Amino acid sequence: MENVHQERDFTIFHNRVGNFNVGGKTLLLPEMNPLSSHLLSGVFQSHGVPAVVMPTYDGLAYGKEYTSGKECFPCQITLGDVLHYLNTEKERLGERFDAGNYVYFMPDTDGPCRFGMYNKFQRIVLDTLFEFKDVRIASLSTKNAYMIGDLIDASRSRDFRKAAYCSMVIGDLLERVLWRVRPYEHTPGAADELIRRGHQRLVGLFRTHSRNLEFEPMFKALDEIFLEAGDLVDPSVPQKPLIGILGEIYVRSHVRSNQHLIGMLEQYGAEVVNASLAEWINYTTYDKLRTDREAFSFYLRRIDVTGMRDSLKRLAGWMGDAFYQKYRHRQLYKRVRKIFDVRPDHDIAIMEKKLVNTGHFSFDIGGEACLSIAGAMEYMEHGYDGVVNVFPFTCMPSTMTSAILKPLCSSRRFPYMDAPYDGTFQPGRETSVRTFMYQAQQHQARKQRKKDGH
Repeated sequence: MENVHQERDFTIFHNRVGNFNVGGKTLLLPEMNPLSSHLLSGVFQSHGVPAVVMPTYDGLAYGKEYTSGKECFPCQITLGDVLHYLNTEKERLGERFDAGNYVYFMPDTDGPCRFGMYNKFQRIVLDTLFEFKDVRIASLSTKNAYMIGDLIDASRSRDFRKAAYCSMVIGDLLERVLWRVRPYEHTPGAADELIRRGHQRLVGLFRTHSRNLEFEPMFKALDEIFLEAGDLVDPSVPQKPLIGILGEIYVRSHVRSNQHLIGMLEQYGAEVVNASLAEWINYTTYDKLRTDREAFSFYLRRIDVTGMRDSLKRLAGWMGDAFYQKYRHRQLYKRVRKIFDVRPDHDIAIMEKKLVNTGHFSFDIGGEACLSIAGAMEYMEHGYDGVVNVFPFTCMPSTMTSAILKPLCSSRRFPYMDAPYDGTFQPGRETSVRTFMYQAQQHQARKQRKKDGH
């Protein structure tokens, strides 16, 4: 089930999983991230799609009931979310409930992660429940860097992608400002309240303005949030150990599935930076650029004019996407860095070069492992004091990451911690975090002594 590169016959799912026009039906979005998911729903709503972010984690019992335990933990969470939401709607509407009025949004990947199988498995589960068999599943894939397909009218597709990317970066920035301020705030809880209010305001602005790419109202609101956040910082609080989080994108972003790990790290004296959602989007675009460059070289050697033309056409499209993403990313981070020394995302090309030079891993093995390994190396070289690898129990890419990073970090005396999750509460988790943070504090002290020349 891990390798989804192999061809399979999924004709049973014809017109049941795929890209299609939502056509006024309610689009159900899983809440992977507490900020970006709602901003994305605002972008969908701006384009006339009635999108709803489903309450999350309350339906975990449903997810466990219809899975064997061998599935990846996010599969259980997202399945539980949609079943809980549909059951709640059925109870609320009674005889007026019509499963055909709902479209469940579940992207996938072309491997090697099991994520590529979620929507297929969840389609089977929904089909076994008679009252929910008419729920459709909308799926986007890394095969085309999450091109929006027919979910949005073709004439609006590119504008939607631009607005959606902008919403991802803004969601990342809100979190990074929160993590930058919260360990140093005058009044406990003030940063959370500021981001909560600012986030609600931005969701409304995306709903109103993003259809026509009118970003200035969102940028103005962001500037006001950043300025207000600057007033919350107590400058007398000394610099705390800087911890980088990486790993599987869902669990590291979903605060309830990782049991509020960032808050626990902060409780024991950390300032934390989590790998962003935009970094993953940048990676998928970069991966397609990389693939089509290789395709062009292949066809050039064969003097295949048709293949060269097609690969160049695709390459031009990916280059346009990459240019826009870099432009928008730099523009937004430049705004926040007027107030805070918020750290930008890693440059994907530099990350690949680092792996090539060291031989620790390769972008030829696509997915989160290459990003996590290279990301940890970037953390080591840019002033961090420790790294945490967050992942679902049994996650293959994260297990590969752990196998490489543990000895690498040990050889460099750089604090490292694995944090696997499966929905259970491990009695030793807090002890592990406290031990890790002690090591991070020692690393910070050694770094300072070296800086001072002692």
